[in-house]
Amino acid sequence: MEKSRSTTILVIRKNGKTVIAGDGQVTLGSSVMKATAKKIRKLQDGKVVVGFAGSAADGLALMERLEEKLNKYRGNLLKAAVELAKDWRTDKFLRRLEAVLIAADKENMFLISGNGDVIEPDEPVLATGSGGDFARSAALALYRNTDLSAREIVEEAMKIASQICIYTNDNFTIEEL
Repeated sequence: MEKSRSTTILVIRKNGKTVIAGDGQVTLGSSVMKATAKKIRKLQDGKVVVGFAGSAADGLALMERLEEKLNKYRGNLLKAAVELAKDWRTDKFLRRLEAVLIAADKENMFLISGNGDVIEPDEPVLATGSGGDFARSAALALYRNTDLSAREIVEEAMKIASQICIYTNDNFTIEEL
């Protein structure tokens, strides 16, 4: 089976707004298999946004696990993220999942991985996926040097990533807190 490549996920917080976006492209080898995938969700009655890069089934399973942790820890995103990362790293079944999550609320944003990573960026800009570095670079430049809103930065940075990364398209799903 060829390696599936997909996704650019980007989250930004600015002026009290948290905005996350994901593109819709899923690529298998040299072919685009789907252009309208939805890789972004709201959890906890719309208080947390999450996106995934990697296998769709794995990403969705991890989102469900994160939501369970959020419920268990009364919406505490940091505690839920740490507990998910611990389970992901130590559980025999979860260890096999191939995805990366970005989760954010009004105060926090984290990249969560199966290596036990729970990474909070120094600046409120975080990205992952095939086009993540392109989107993050563009977003940081716009965040530092313009008066654009969080949503405007997300839209423009994702547009730039879609023009550079062959695994990223311009069919974006955007959620805002």
